[in-house]
Amino acid sequence: MTTDVYDKAKRSAVMARVKSKNTTPERTLRRILTGLGVRYRLHRKDLPGNPDIVMPGRRLAIFVHGCFWHGHDCARGSRVPKANRDYWLAKVGRNVARDERSVAALRASGWRVEGVWECDLKDEAALTARLSAILDQAAASPEASAASAGGSDNT
Repeated sequence: MTTDVYDKAKRSAVMARVKSKNTTPERTLRRILTGLGVRYRLHRKDLPGNPDIVMPGRRLAIFVHGCFWHGHDCARGSRVPKANRDYWLAKVGRNVARDERSVAALRASGWRVEGVWECDLKDEAALTARLSAILDQAAASPEASAASAGGSDNT
């Protein structure tokens, strides 16, 4: 057993403030997409992994990942806390495995899946260019055209 710097009530309060929806990186990405003139849906519970942003007409799902929580290979994501190291390695490993299952299930259902890392938001111009290219590709793909021509949006 490891010693925590906080008592049980304080640790509970700290962890309760860790959000999974409407995070700053997610809101930043939404602002960029809105600036590109894109319409989207948020947190579709009927899709595997509850993607953060979904564009049903383009069959495109976007996950916004925190570098630490999802094990990115950047400086922040590769950092492992010194306290309770085994727990955190297992926790991040489970998150990565869940992400892989969600992406595989979405792709098997005919969705295009993209991921945006928290560190990608440091260079908004590059991210905007990347998203614009992704959106152009999604608009040009025959699957997206067929889906939007069918008129069923299922949102």
